[in-house]
Amino acid sequence: MKSVLAAAAVLGAAVVATGCVVVDSQGHIVRDEKRFTVSGTPDLRLSTFDGAIEIRAGDDRTVVVEIEKRGPTREAVDRLQVDARQDGNRIEVTVKKPSGDMGIFFLGHSSPTAKFIVTMPRQGNVTATSGDGSIRAEQVHGRLDLRTGDGSIRATDIGGQLALHTGDGSVTLDGTDGDLDLDTGDGGVSVGGKLGVVKVHTGDGSVTFRAEPGTVMRDDWSIETGDGGVSVYLPSEFGAELDASTGDGTIRTNLQVNTDGGGEVKKRSVRGRLGAGGKTLRIKTGDGSIRLRTS
Repeated sequence: MKSVLAAAAVLGAAVVATGCVVVDSQGHIVRDEKRFTVSGTPDLRLSTFDGAIEIRAGDDRTVVVEIEKRGPTREAVDRLQVDARQDGNRIEVTVKKPSGDMGIFFLGHSSPTAKFIVTMPRQGNVTATSGDGSIRAEQVHGRLDLRTGDGSIRATDIGGQLALHTGDGSVTLDGTDGDLDLDTGDGGVSVGGKLGVVKVHTGDGSVTFRAEPGTVMRDDWSIETGDGGVSVYLPSEFGAELDASTGDGTIRTNLQVNTDGGGEVKKRSVRGRLGAGGKTLRIKTGDGSIRLRTS
């Protein structure tokens, strides 16, 4: 049996919030919606102690943040307070874990969570942090800093200055452009796009990297895993100084590696020039094979 209550209130000239409560087999679900009007590039700061974050492009002048709070009881959900503020184009929405013991169990469900679903202009800056939850982003370009303590990160058609971190989870990026700094403590990584700067690291997991045609290195690249295989696909015209090595595994390549300048090709290391050369492409795995292929 479900019952729904709806309410709406004006929080200020630029912020509008609506809310509803749903009671079902999963306990209590409370949804709030906050709308912000911006006149330029938004600078959005999102933070939740436990919950997923979803970000996607929408209207050019409006930022909509839906907060979905879940908990075993209405009292537990009500203790989750949402702090929403706007100062010009800077917007902050935060849900903090209340003080005290929140380890409540009711009908098989544990502590409350707070999920963000965000619609924003395609061009914007985002700092999104979740203590425990996945992060997804689509069609947003700007300065993106996405961090979760435990959860996967998935993104499609994002670009700009990109910093992504998860303590434990996989990372998958498609149609990416700009500069990338990616780190996961434990999880596989898959990246595809046209990037100028690349820094990819996983403590434990495989890495697959696909550079689209027209990709040009603007600085040195680093692709590294502590334990796992690495597969790198590069356009035929790609230029770089290659430095690939594995602690325990083999290296296989169909790329034309020029070693005339003092490079070398060994079972566990390959050093030489790709195409016209350029910046350094470092590929390293502590334990695993490396595959280098044309894309």
